[in-house]
Amino acid sequence: MAATVITGDMVIREILGVACANRELLILVTPYLKFESNFLRLDPDALHIRIGMSAEEVMYGLRNPDLRFRFPHLTQFLEGRTRMIGFGVHEGRRTIRIALPSTLQDDELRRNYRVERVGRITVTFSDSRFELHTAQLQNISPGGARFLSGTENIEGFVRPGAKLHITIPLTEDIHINWTGVARWVQDRVLGIEFVPTLPTALLGNLSRWVFKKREEDKERIERAAAATLHEVAMVKGGSTQVVLLSLSSEVESTLKELLPEIPLLKRVPPTSQALKEALGEGVALFLLHLPGGNLDERRRLKSLAETIGKQAPFVLLGTDIESGPLFELANDMKAVGAYVLGPKPGPFFQRLVQGILRRHSETPKEG
Repeated sequence: MAATVITGDMVIREILGVACANRELLILVTPYLKFESNFLRLDPDALHIRIGMSAEEVMYGLRNPDLRFRFPHLTQFLEGRTRMIGFGVHEGRRTIRIALPSTLQDDELRRNYRVERVGRITVTFSDSRFELHTAQLQNISPGGARFLSGTENIEGFVRPGAKLHITIPLTEDIHINWTGVARWVQDRVLGIEFVPTLPTALLGNLSRWVFKKREEDKERIERAAAATLHEVAMVKGGSTQVVLLSLSSEVESTLKELLPEIPLLKRVPPTSQALKEALGEGVALFLLHLPGGNLDERRRLKSLAETIGKQAPFVLLGTDIESGPLFELANDMKAVGAYVLGPKPGPFFQRLVQGILRRHSETPKEG
């Protein structure tokens, strides 16, 4: 099934307007990081969202050319491309302003995403004879659910198309007491569709809960896949080495304290020969140190970046330079990220490096 793409300024603004009115949850994502926020206000040219992250994360995490946001809308989970515009104010509080997307896309291939990890939840349903039956919840989506009876052969008394009354005590805040239609019955398993559609407030709460579970599932799968790729890479002679191109032993010491979980961090001089030798050994990530912003330093790093090319990702790491010029240079050099290493760096840089390594973990090609 192809992804559903929503176009048209009026339609998109209507959807985003509802999200703002409901203070809906949204997830901001880059190729390497994920942040949680909420919609606040829709302007003619921008969206105001809650600042749910540190100033460091806003500065270096959201200024990514591939920034996107995801959010639940009725039974859909929509995603749009955006960019950070700057800061704003809503109801006396500071906000982040992001650009309006030109399209919204529902990339969930199934009609509704089903949460399988629901825990032990006992549900009840009654048939046309008003007989009450109990079962265990197997999965749930904004559009329906699947039950498993521990004792009864449901197929013996429920037929596809039968109308049922259903009670699902999902959470303290989400208690579904509604009607449904049996869409699939086999032995002790019953699949139902909520008919009619759940009331708007209840549907919103359920969709938000399913959306959060889907994000957790995505993250768990990504971590497992990255760990598997890492193990395969090690067996086949791959590398997780992080190389700092710098003359500064002080920066090296700072990074080793900042990245305690990256044991294969080493420093080499920022020369073409040292870079070529490092590339020959296999490198997972380069950190290119820019000490200041003078023209000669920029030219030298741009030359090194051209040598790296697409052989490995690299981050531009600045000291004694403002973030604006550093980001401009990083974009020009096609770096995967940029970061100003101040006297008291926070934990964000560690998350960024780990995210880049996870994303770029690949099985080495057979020679």
